[in-house]
Amino acid sequence: MEAAMGLMRRIPPKHTDTALSALLSLMPNHSSDLLSQVDQPLQVLCDVDCGKEFILCEYNRDADSYRSPWSNKYHPSLEDGSLPSLQLRKLEVEANDIFAIYRDQYYEGGISSVYMWEDDNEGFVACFLIKKDGSKTGQGRRGYLEEGAWDAIHVIEVGPDEEENTTYRLTSTVMLTLTTNNESSGTFSLSGSIRRQMSMKLSVADGHLCNMGRMIEEMESKLRYSLDQVYFGKTREMVCTLRPPAEVAQIRMPDS
Repeated sequence: MEAAMGLMRRIPPKHTDTALSALLSLMPNHSSDLLSQVDQPLQVLCDVDCGKEFILCEYNRDADSYRSPWSNKYHPSLEDGSLPSLQLRKLEVEANDIFAIYRDQYYEGGISSVYMWEDDNEGFVACFLIKKDGSKTGQGRRGYLEEGAWDAIHVIEVGPDEEENTTYRLTSTVMLTLTTNNESSGTFSLSGSIRRQMSMKLSVADGHLCNMGRMIEEMESKLRYSLDQVYFGKTREMVCTLRPPAEVAQIRMPDS
């Protein structure tokens, strides 16, 4: 299992589905562990009852059906699918509306979904998802981008209230895939994923949504910075070392 997880951490996100299917066939006894621990690129389905798209993941799945955060119904229909309590469902609806505003302000489009469910420690768990399609047919195409996707998964475990405070444990994963193409540089592909965790004990006076929102905003800023430094910064450094800009190359050339 340890070797399988090590392999999955090194697989580009766009090949995760193929690699995971191969591991599931090789290790059927560990299927539940693999499915719960391996983050896969997010898929989207349309809720026909309200005409809105929602994101599919393991956290809103029951059997082969997925629950929509908009209608609270499973697609395909599932009679005995698990549902959040009425109080938690009310918080889930509010979180989806607020997170949609956050998504529009920070991502200028895309799709978001929020799911909540009770845990065994008298608290609850919330999953915040964002998918931004940057391909030619998607929203937000920039420059020479031929294909691109940003998948963000934020899972927050909220502990039971302790007097005036409660503990929040956030695990965030971002998967990035992009391909550019133009005549001067040709085709270039870059993909990878990054995961970080943080835990905070906060007052519940402002409400759970405010606390979770601040943690997600802070974490996404850190993740974007890490991606910029690790993926883009190192790639830029390597490319400039191997293929220096034309003016630098001209300076290095001896006079004829």
